[in-house]
Amino acid sequence: MSKSRASIFEDSDTETLDVGSFSPKPTIDQKAPPAEQVRAVSQAANFKSREPAAVKAESKTTKRSPRRYRTGRNVQLSVKALAETVDAFYAITDQQHWVLGYTLQRAIEALQRELKQSQ
Repeated sequence: MSKSRASIFEDSDTETLDVGSFSPKPTIDQKAPPAEQVRAVSQAANFKSREPAAVKAESKTTKRSPRRYRTGRNVQLSVKALAETVDAFYAITDQQHWVLGYTLQRAIEALQRELKQSQ
């Protein structure tokens, strides 16, 4: 006797599948303990919640508009700095109507002059 799988393309009128006993699960599990009891047990056991922390109302950094200029500068420099330093850098750039790369270039040139004079 060979075991063969039933074909899904074959018309089988010999037996009708009864799905009447299947039904959706209830929305509330009647066997589950109340949420207050679960919360009390988890707090007593020092269980840390996996829910996300509340989002701060106001962020220190402000969202800036993207700056896209064709300047020939093609090397990216990514640095970590204090928020005040970054804000001052952007403020100088905006006041002088420069692009960020030019502001950095001018700052490096000024620092090199200052270091050369102090030697």
